[in-house]
Amino acid sequence: MLSNKMTCETHMTGQMVTCSDLPFDETQWIIRIRRILEEEIELGDDQPVSIFDVLKPLLCTKPEAYVPQLVALGPYHHCRQGLRDMEMYKLSAAKRAQSHLPSMKFQQLVDVFATFEHRIRSHYHRQLNLTDETLAWMMAIDVSFLLEFLQTFCKSNNHRTLQRMPSRMSHLVDPSHRTSVHSMLLRDIVMLENQIPMFLLVKVVEMWCLSGHSIQRPNLSSMLSGFFQEVCLLKGITSPCIDATRHAHLLDFLYSNMLPCGCVEESDGDMKEYEDGLNEHKQRSTMSSITELLVKRGLKLASLVTDFMVRMFLKFLATLPCLSMVRQPIEQLTSQLSDPKPNGASDVQNKNISPLLEEIAVPSITELAYVGVTFTPTVGGISTIEFCARTATLHLPVTSIDMTTEVVLRNLVAYEASIGSRALVFARYVELMNGIIDTDMDARLLREHGIILNHLKSDQEVAELWNGMTRSVRLTRVPTLDKVIDELNRYHGACWKVRVRTFVKARLLGSRDLVACAMMVLLLLFVGVQAFCLSRGCLLSWHGMGMVKRKNGCNILKN
Repeated sequence: MLSNKMTCETHMTGQMVTCSDLPFDETQWIIRIRRILEEEIELGDDQPVSIFDVLKPLLCTKPEAYVPQLVALGPYHHCRQGLRDMEMYKLSAAKRAQSHLPSMKFQQLVDVFATFEHRIRSHYHRQLNLTDETLAWMMAIDVSFLLEFLQTFCKSNNHRTLQRMPSRMSHLVDPSHRTSVHSMLLRDIVMLENQIPMFLLVKVVEMWCLSGHSIQRPNLSSMLSGFFQEVCLLKGITSPCIDATRHAHLLDFLYSNMLPCGCVEESDGDMKEYEDGLNEHKQRSTMSSITELLVKRGLKLASLVTDFMVRMFLKFLATLPCLSMVRQPIEQLTSQLSDPKPNGASDVQNKNISPLLEEIAVPSITELAYVGVTFTPTVGGISTIEFCARTATLHLPVTSIDMTTEVVLRNLVAYEASIGSRALVFARYVELMNGIIDTDMDARLLREHGIILNHLKSDQEVAELWNGMTRSVRLTRVPTLDKVIDELNRYHGACWKVRVRTFVKARLLGSRDLVACAMMVLLLLFVGVQAFCLSRGCLLSWHGMGMVKRKNGCNILKN
């Protein structure tokens, strides 16, 4: 049994609580070390770690998407006070699981799990300071509950087992998958820190099959197939690999089937080419830094000289007799040119923007539609993403968005970052979708083209879901997706409408150099007009007419 001295520590958010390690028991530690060294117990060194703590940069963004809210599976969150209410439901599931094993008691299942103690521990990244008996009981109960929940996804299930369940538990294990509690359980089950080794589920199902009971047993492959069709957001994947022995746990089962074949790791040649490109880019940046600095300083000096000349010419224009009526507007324009504070203020605001909130440089869906790009749904996974420049068509897989999608996305990204894949393919896919979906209009266009199946309340929620996803935890390169991003940018930038709009925004609107050129043209125009008038005697005649008008006015006043 768990020690009463178990302590809990508050999570960094101040709301979530996770289990701390049990107090160090020297006697138990020595006994365990002796067993391993003297009895030559297999430690499971060949089994890679598959259940990790979520990385803190990801956990800080939205803790409730990574920390279970209703049920704890496994040792990481077992002692959390808010999750202990589910213990009675777990025990009920354990009793019903024992009915599948009429020839043995539940204690015998625990004893079998105890023989896999070291193999179980090898799956977890965290050091489990639990006794062998405690770990075996915990896993036996949690596996029984998990298998009972997975039976709701078994299409060939005859529901005999579910019909024997108490009515007070119908809101938890719902074959119709419609209750909100069922959705909460589903979100908790796919979380990275809430995983259970898959081989334990396989072992229990094998024991059911060998028990000789007359009741038809559920098929684990059918459970996994139904679970995948329910949870997988890429609906084009129709034939997942349901061999449970090839997957570490349920989240690994989802991740392995949602990724394209051969894209989990990059080839050494691709990585070497990528690293060489980065080094070459750094060298070129270093060599051109001095030149860029000189150019910037030269442009700044030229801008200051231009501003000074424009102000002087504007003041000269204000002294001309024919422009005396517009003296005040010219002086206001001169003061605006000499005051660069608004631009400086905007620069300061831009510097305060966190780089973690930046998106990858790719046009949004509405911007792509503006240049004539069409969107076509594909049958398949991430490997079907493609852009055809000849037909201006962007091919994207059909994506289903519901209440569990965000938790699935975030935990798949966290798992991919933890297992050490050289290419974060799924994280790059999330970044791509984050980049092309900015507003509800983008989500609406994809929904109208059949690419997004929206089961949420509005398109705005879909846009907020993708925009809430953070960037990858580290720099990665996925050649297939990067090629699509480059082709989209190239096609969008080559459109004449985009070029005109970019030129107007960058060169015409708010450009001080343009204002200076315009003032120079006006200056030359006015100087030319004044020179023409001087040559024709216009100013003298205007001056004489003004004197006559003033004299007539004075005479009228005198009379």
